[in-house]
Parts: sequence; structure tokens; C-alpha cells
Amino acid sequence: MTGPLVPFREIVLKVHSRCDLSCDHCYIYEHADQSWRTRPKAISDQAISWTALRLAEHAEKHALPSVSVILHGGEPLLAGPARLRRVCEELTAALAPVTELDLRIHTNGLRLSPRYLDLFDEYGVKVGISLDGDKTANDRHRRFADGRSSHPLVLRAVDLLRQKRYRHLNLGLLCTIDVANDPVAVYDALTALDPPRIDFLLPHATWEDPPPRPDGSPTAYADWILTVFDRWNHQGRPVPVRLFASVLSTLDGGPSLTESLGLAPTDLVVVETDGTLEQVDSLKSAYEGAAATGFDVYRHSLDDVAAHPGVRARQLGLAGVGDTCRRCPVVRSCGGGLYTHRYRHSSGFDNPSVYCADLEALVRGIEARTAAATAPPALTDPGALLAEQHELTRVLLAELHSELDGRGGERWAEAWELAGAVERRSDGLDEVLAHPYTRTWLLDCLDALREERPGATGLAGELARYVAAAAVRGGLDVPVRVAHRGGALHLPTLGTLRLDVAGDAEVWATGDGLAVRAEGTERRVERLPEEGAGWRPVRHGAGGVALDDLDPYRHCFDAPAAGRLTRAEAADFSGRLERAWALLRDAVPEQAGEAAAGLRVLTPLAGAEPSVGRHGYGALGLPLHEETGALARALLRGFRRAKLRALLDVADLYALDGAWSHPAPWREAPVPVSALLAGAYERVGLAAYEEGHADHAERALDLLESAAELTVGGKLVVRGLREELSRAQPCRSRRPSAVPARG
Repeated sequence: MTGPLVPFREIVLKVHSRCDLSCDHCYIYEHADQSWRTRPKAISDQAISWTALRLAEHAEKHALPSVSVILHGGEPLLAGPARLRRVCEELTAALAPVTELDLRIHTNGLRLSPRYLDLFDEYGVKVGISLDGDKTANDRHRRFADGRSSHPLVLRAVDLLRQKRYRHLNLGLLCTIDVANDPVAVYDALTALDPPRIDFLLPHATWEDPPPRPDGSPTAYADWILTVFDRWNHQGRPVPVRLFASVLSTLDGGPSLTESLGLAPTDLVVVETDGTLEQVDSLKSAYEGAAATGFDVYRHSLDDVAAHPGVRARQLGLAGVGDTCRRCPVVRSCGGGLYTHRYRHSSGFDNPSVYCADLEALVRGIEARTAAATAPPALTDPGALLAEQHELTRVLLAELHSELDGRGGERWAEAWELAGAVERRSDGLDEVLAHPYTRTWLLDCLDALREERPGATGLAGELARYVAAAAVRGGLDVPVRVAHRGGALHLPTLGTLRLDVAGDAEVWATGDGLAVRAEGTERRVERLPEEGAGWRPVRHGAGGVALDDLDPYRHCFDAPAAGRLTRAEAADFSGRLERAWALLRDAVPEQAGEAAAGLRVLTPLAGAEPSVGRHGYGALGLPLHEETGALARALLRGFRRAKLRALLDVADLYALDGAWSHPAPWREAPVPVSALLAGAYERVGLAAYEEGHADHAERALDLLESAAELTVGGKLVVRGLREELSRAQPCRSRRPSAVPARG
């Protein structure tokens, strides 16, 4: 198997191999693998020492920032306080110089006492307790060998952990699901104990030994869990539930939070009481020896185990699930289910989970219940998108201030303080930060600082130009000191003033214009929109959209930006643009209106295609020399591209881009989901304007609707595109016939 070795970050250390309960659903004692019978009851000093050594070696070799060790059994408290102290001492001594150690213990709680908890407090051992709900539910399986209830003793242990002096050790409750139990009664009993977290676990099962389904329903477990989800959600999600958090995370494009779901590679290894190294414990449910590796802590490193074929098989992510799962739209969330649950004697683990129908119903059920509430407003509200884009630029400015961390010196500090003063007195700073090329400058600065390029702090010092422009826009008579290199001083959103001297200049507002003082000489611009006396203003076209051919950061497109246009060139370009807007308003008024509201800057390009560059939302590069019809089409295509990129700035629309390839109706080679969505997004807009796009758009949307990569937000966007396409009625008489449809 190829791919880098995945180091272990979690060790399950079996400190005792026997138990004081006789739970009839226990995978260790009741399922296929009975190897516990031949192992020593308690872990030896030698096994403890070698385990600590191997783990320290592994953590150091792979530079792991932390490792978790879970003390397990059987019932780990049967090892006794002295043996558990030895375990904690050895692990802490070996790992403290190398990495952070996260110690945990999973127990049935029957023997938990202040003596144990004082020991755990000394070493920071967090405690998780197994409890299957109310007394009726818990006693269905978790009983003593003679049939007595364990419930009162477990409640006593939970109450002990809830005491103020031990509360910080409380890891939460683990509940194994039985669909014969009342889900609401189970959930209410667990939440009544005020745990910091609840884990609901599917009982271990395989195709050879499937889970019980009393009513025969293929989704009995999903129905049970969704009943709990509904109550949890209705109550305002009062306690974290890892199963729910994991599904919600993956639906939004995030990682899985549990091994039983999602495609994250396993990073867990088990050390048995005799020092043997095994794969994940749940494999004991499959067949005798399923978890075995043939390795032990005395003769083998953890890297040896990590390279074992059985371990690698659980580290392949999407490549490790079968074809049926790969084609399933919910595989990113369910991950094919727990590896153990896929086992069938005839085909090994190359199967869907025995809980496949449950997992699909669970993921779809949670998505259906939460999609509307969790999707960002920006996906459906153009105003919210503009607001979030503006906030993103502000976040980047704050990030730049943090990244400088004093390296900007006096000039940065002065400009930063003035920015606050300008913001308090006018809207000028908002207007300048909303300028799309401000984002370009900020991103360039952050890149330069993080890559430690020469001149990075000087680049950041250009903040003064933005503050000066903000002060002038706000009409503030506040002198702002700006450094310039001679030749020209550019004020973003306003224009460029020719200055033949280099050094510092002071800029301030004067009535309808501005004043600049440099080397004792004062220059004035009486009216900002008017050209003259070395002043070249940023021109504006129809609807107040800037035609910016001056900003030094406009060179951020795929095609080169044109230079400063002559008055005749600018008038000609503006005239063609105005006629192009008229074509769009007539043919696609809704799209034209949104584009006009969203675009702030148009920059003429020397190239022949509309271009979306590295800038904030609201800028578009347009080919300078296109005729009216082609220019209208370029406006529409460019705005669609710009809007999709803006949506991707503020929301994850897909995850694992490139993990699957999709046929694209407009090209021969398959494409990743990002290209399929981009093509569909553009073609849905064009379908309302001209013929030749609707069929491609519809086929792309069909493919997207079954794409596993899409998040909740991505699916919402695709639904919106489907509705938009259904409304698209291109009118032949309105469409500019001189412009043929292009794929």
C-alpha cells in the first residue's frame, strides 16, 4: 500500500484483562475473538516500561505535539491503585520531555472511589464512564454475573465525579445503543447527570453476526438516534454529543470527530496486558485473531505496527472503502462506517457497513433537520454576502496588525491609530476597505511577512495611503503622513497625484478636494473627479462603478491590466459598457441588478476574456477592445465567476475536492467538483441570456446533486441554481445575435 505512514496519536493500554461485570454485548468477552483467556490479568512492570519507551520513541520521531493514552480493560480499575500509579509514573516520566501526554481511563465505574480519583487528579487522568441510560436500559445488558443491577453503583461513581474537586476529571458518558430501549428515556437519564459529553455507540456487529432489529426495520438504529437528536436539538443542544458533532462537522466540510464515522485515517493502536501490539479492539467482533499484528512492545517499534497491512487498510480514507461506498453521496460523513462493521466471511472488509442503511438515514436526517439553520445567509442574500466580504477584509487587516507584532515601527503605529480616529469620525475607512484592491494589498502583505521577504514591513507601511484616502473621502481636515517614492502618489479609490519629490508627504481633505504638502511645497486638487494639474482621478461609469486604470494592485488578474486610458479611450469604453449594461437589463434584469449592486470596480484588460483575480468581491477585469454584445456577455460571465469565488471565500461549498472525478458536459476529460460547480454556476446564468447553455447546466446540476463532496452550503447553492435554471427563459428577440454561445 502506498502513501505516507500515519503515526499513532492514541494508544489504548490494557491494564487489566478481566471485568467485574458480565455484559452480554461486550465485544471482548462475548464476541468471536477469545484471546483474553490466554493473557495475564494485569499488565506487568516490564510491559509498562517498554510501552512508555516505544511511545516516547514514536512521539519524538514524528514530532507529535501530543499523544493520548487510554487506560482500558476489561475493567481497568481492577488493576488497583498501585498498578495504575506505576502506569502513570512510567508514562509521564518517558513522555514529559518529548510531548504533551493526555491520559484517560474508560471504566464501568463500579470501583471508582476518592482513592482512585486523587491518583487521577495527581496525573491529570480524565475519566469516562460507561452507562447505557436509565435503570431499565442499563440493566438490559450491564449486569453482574449473578444478574444483579450495576446501575446504582454507576450512579454513585458519576456523582463522585460531579463533586467540585473532581469535576475537571470528568470526560463524560459512553452509551451503547439498544433499539429496544426508549431513546428519550435513555437521553433524559444521561443528561440529568449533567455530563460534559455523551458518546452514543452502535453495538459492534458484522454481516456474519448482524445487529438485532426487533421490528425488522433497516433503519431502526437511525430512527432511534434521530429521536434523540430531535430532543437534543429542541432543548438547545445542552450537552456535546460526539456522534452529532461529527455528522454536523462533515456536513459543513469539516473533519470527522470519531473513528466510527468519516474518512480520517485511523491513528490508534492497542497494547495488551502481555505487551502484544494489536489493531483496534473492535476487530475482535469479526473473527479470532482479526486484531493481531504479530508485534509486541519488546521487539518492535510502533512504526512497525503502523506499516502493518491491516493498519494501513484503515488509513486509506476514501481509497479504503468499496465501490458502493465511493459512489454514495453521504460517504464523506459516514466514511463507510466503522471498519469492523463491514466484515463478511466471504469478502472480508470490502463491504458496506452492516449499518449502511442506518448511517445513510442518519446523515440525511440530520442534514434535513439542520440545513436551513446552518447554511450561511450569504449563500442566499446578496446583501449578507457583501457584508461578510467587507468583514473578511477587516479580519485580514487585523491579522496584518497581529502578524507585524511591532515590526511596523512608528509609521505603522501612527497609521493604525489614525485609522481608528478616521473610522470614529466618518464612513471613509469603510469605503476604502470595501475597495476590492485593498484586499489584494493585504494578502500581498501577509504573504510577504510570512515568507520573510525583504521589504515586507515597508509594504505594510502603505496602510498610510489607505488611511489618507479614507480621511479625504470622509472630508476630514486630518493630516496623514504618507511615504512615497517619488513620481506619483496614489490614493486608493480617489486617484493619483504626480509628485516629483520623494520622501514624506502630508495629505488632508479640503472642501471638495484634497491638499498635499511635500518638502515645504503644497499642492491642491480643488475637485476630486476633475483631471488636471498632475491629478488623474479614478473615473466612474454608469451606476457609479469605478473604471479603475490607476490602482497599482489592479495587476492581479489572469490577463494583464491595460495602462491609463486616454480620455477618448475611456469615453469609448464607457459608452460600450453602458450599452452592454442596457442589453443585460433588458434580457436578464435580475442578474443585471445584482451585478450592478455587487460590482464596485471594473478594470480594462488587454486580454480577451473576463478575469477574476486575487482581490475582494466587487472587482472585475474586462477586455478593453470587445464590442458591445461580447462585452455584455463578458460582464455576465465575469460576475458569475466573481460571485462564486466570493461565496467560496465565506463558506465551504465542498470538501475533498479532487477525490472524485466527474464527467463535465462541456468537455471530454472528467473534472473535480470545484470545476463542475464553477461551470454549472456560470452556465446557469448564461442560460437565461442566450441559447446553448441550458442542457449543459442541467446535466451538471444532475451530477452535482449526487456528489459526495458537496457540503450543506454547497447543496443549498445547487438547489438555488436548479430553481434559477427553471426560471431561465431566454428570449431570442432580446439576445444579441452577433454573439454566439460558447462552451
